Amino acid sequence: MSRRLRILATIILLLFAVIVAQSANIQFFRAPALNASPNNPRNQNPSAQFPRGEILAANGAVLAYSVKQNNPYYPYRRIYPDGSLTSGVVGFSSPYYGLWGLEEEYNSFLAAHPQPPQSFEQLLAPTSAADSVTLTLEPALQQVARAAMKGIDGAAVAIDPKTGGVLAMYSNPNYNPEPLTSPNSVVAQAAWDLVRKHDSNGFQPLGLVATQQTFPPGSTFKIITTAAAVVSKPADLTKSFDSDRGACTTLPDSNKLLCNSGGEPCGGDVAEMLPPSCDPGYALLGIDLGADYMFKAATSFGYDSIPPIDLPGAVASYFPTAASFAQNIPGLAYSSIGQENVRASALQDALVAAAVGNGGIEMTPHLMSFITAPDGKILERYKDSVWKTPLTPTQAQVIVPLMEKVVTEGTASGVGFPAQYDVAAKTGTAQTGNALKNTDDWLIAFAPATDPTIAIAVVVPYQPTPDFGATVAGPIVKALVDAFFQAQAGTSSGTTTTTVHK
Repeated sequence: MSRRLRILATIILLLFAVIVAQSANIQFFRAPALNASPNNPRNQNPSAQFPRGEILAANGAVLAYSVKQNNPYYPYRRIYPDGSLTSGVVGFSSPYYGLWGLEEEYNSFLAAHPQPPQSFEQLLAPTSAADSVTLTLEPALQQVARAAMKGIDGAAVAIDPKTGGVLAMYSNPNYNPEPLTSPNSVVAQAAWDLVRKHDSNGFQPLGLVATQQTFPPGSTFKIITTAAAVVSKPADLTKSFDSDRGACTTLPDSNKLLCNSGGEPCGGDVAEMLPPSCDPGYALLGIDLGADYMFKAATSFGYDSIPPIDLPGAVASYFPTAASFAQNIPGLAYSSIGQENVRASALQDALVAAAVGNGGIEMTPHLMSFITAPDGKILERYKDSVWKTPLTPTQAQVIVPLMEKVVTEGTASGVGFPAQYDVAAKTGTAQTGNALKNTDDWLIAFAPATDPTIAIAVVVPYQPTPDFGATVAGPIVKALVDAFFQAQAGTSSGTTTTTVHK
């Protein structure tokens, strides 16, 4: 009998030891992960039981706020006054589908959290409240982009070159986030199914085209090819690159012909080739520069790296490695004019324009301007930072006047930019789609060229040939440039008004 008791006691002790060990594991080793887990009810309660903080535009307009509703499980519902206008960046906070966009990025501030006690009562019973996030986004520019892009897929990005602050970021397709916040699961499910549905071009409304989709950048990439020459082989700037067959050139190590868009003969040095956007000449320039210099230039501007913007889901633009061109000289030729396997996001192309305009300094892109505590005190201001430095100011200044000539006498001369804005730009038209029957149409720009305060990239993909960057993307960029400088003029004269939505 005593032997059986000893065995039973040993088993009980072992089980007790397991319980103690597991308790220690949960309390000490797994505690941080469990505390941070989104499945932890303590983490869910603040979002569900308290109002979230506001998200505000640069002009003070409220883009997201919470309202009280008669629902014991979800007493507050998220409201988005401007609907689809800013949904791509603001995102949503849904009781069924969680968080997206800036709602996710700054959730630790926007979700209610314990506040520092201001009295003995609050020390005994801590209060919870949420902070508010103010953005760099300008609703007026968003509205201009929406109007200019009505009915067409694509993206427009406007950036302050000096700070990296995103002034506008609009994409089609997009969605109205408010049905996703409904406490009615049927309504929320129907909205979710809609935002996950692909359109005829294969884009989901939930996906932000500006940061999550990439396209061949076409001739806008010639700015990077020019930069490669400026930085690594300046002699190529004055070297003549002439087509051997008028509008076409025979690519080395192949029998392939690369022809200029529109069949116009072209060639010469860089100053002669960039304004009319000479395809065969720039292809020969890229070959002469070589794969190493081309890859170095592309990555110096941010290709093959994810832009460090404060939004979830951003993707890297792509330029092939130098080694991949070892047995593919024609591929290098096409890549040097932004085709073949080269791909860029609208955000990346806006950063390229901003870097050239900002003396070769590419600032980190961001949407947050500052964060405000419930008592109105500013908790955090965004600190401007440099992401890349692809050029020196002297090197950038070689490219700026060439981009000005694109506007005054080159491929963007028909866009109609007012001379007083001193716009520097580059068009891009990349053949794509079935049997290259469609084009991805681009235009990048900054202004004023001598001291830019705005840089813009617009992409409109899958357009029917013979559309071009100047004719398709150009009017959208012009609308943004006009609106930006008209608003500046109104601000300086004291006539600007601000409308705050609640």
